Amino acid sequence: MSEVKKVVLAYSGGLDTSVILKWLIETYGCEVVCFAADIGQKEELSGLQEKALKTGASKIYIDDLREEFARDFVFPALRANAIYEGTYLLGTSLARPLIAKRQLEIATLEGADAVCHGATGKGNDQVRFELTYMALNPAIRIIAAWRDDHWGFDSRASMIDYAEKHGIPLPLTKAKPYSSDRNLLHISHEGGILENPWSEPNEDMFVITVSPEAAPDQPTYVEIGFEKGVPVSVDGVAMSPARLMDHMNTVAGANGIGRVDMVENRFVGMKSRGVYETPGGTALWAAHRAVESITMDREVMMMRDSLIPKYAQLVYNGFWYAPEMEVLQKFIDDTQERVTGTARLKLYKGNCIVVGRKSPLSLYSEDFATFEKERVYNQKDATGFIRLNALRLRILAMMNERG
Repeated sequence: MSEVKKVVLAYSGGLDTSVILKWLIETYGCEVVCFAADIGQKEELSGLQEKALKTGASKIYIDDLREEFARDFVFPALRANAIYEGTYLLGTSLARPLIAKRQLEIATLEGADAVCHGATGKGNDQVRFELTYMALNPAIRIIAAWRDDHWGFDSRASMIDYAEKHGIPLPLTKAKPYSSDRNLLHISHEGGILENPWSEPNEDMFVITVSPEAAPDQPTYVEIGFEKGVPVSVDGVAMSPARLMDHMNTVAGANGIGRVDMVENRFVGMKSRGVYETPGGTALWAAHRAVESITMDREVMMMRDSLIPKYAQLVYNGFWYAPEMEVLQKFIDDTQERVTGTARLKLYKGNCIVVGRKSPLSLYSEDFATFEKERVYNQKDATGFIRLNALRLRILAMMNERG
């Protein structure tokens, strides 16, 4: 085992990174600098500095990256309408490249020779962290604790025992061993009691959404304004990216919007059950689609939509800093030049319903679309249009009749 002098650890204060902090010191005899990214965890950051220093860290950075996360990661994905396997809005996937990027910057500031993350050898996050490390600083040494030859833990239960032995406070117990990860876009819940895909999640697990049954009996209406595909206002009030997302989480969460329970395909090959709360993101996704419906050209939208699965796959698999992602994002952003306008949503007991959309750049024309009397469209023109489009079908039918 070659010498390691200083490590920057991506630290959340949860079970894995709390144990890893102590384990790094004991195993490598190195200095550990912790880094926690504030990307919207709120109360989860409380007491983090004291805990890290008490567990053995020489220093901890807690950097406010909320605006950068919303502006440079969440909103680009929103412009793409990115959704993985038809359900997942990529909350964790979008956060990891930002955390890893800032972790590398701190490693440079600190003169550290290694970085470390707490992702397991079964999950997606190990790939997301390490692809970012290698893309941005290929010379840095990477310590992946769960895959390290000196890692002596075989389960979360054994890690809890270790933490209790060393007096490390934890946010979970053996009786309630699922893990949660929160940011501005969502909160995810995995593991423990959720590993049986037949079992319904306990209601006390949810944090930022009420159950649809407990949501208000009256609907909430909200208007979201967009400029070039980017949400910029709510109910006419301009907001920064992070503030807008936080506000929409509160409004949509109070109406039971954005709960997802899915079994997804991890990049490493296995299926995994995850439960997500994405209230604000769900509402913004619906609103963005609504504004696009009146501002985007049909063929441009079709081309962009055909790339949504690829975009989501690249994000999910950790290729945020890959050249193909850069090219794809440029195309996506070009499609958004006309996506300016406002969508009105009706939020009611878990349902996010689009009830209005308007835009100064709208391609929708009542003169052409009306079913009432009009003079701008000759309906007889459709006869030749239909016959030409049916020509190949008619020829095929005639050939079949001839045997």
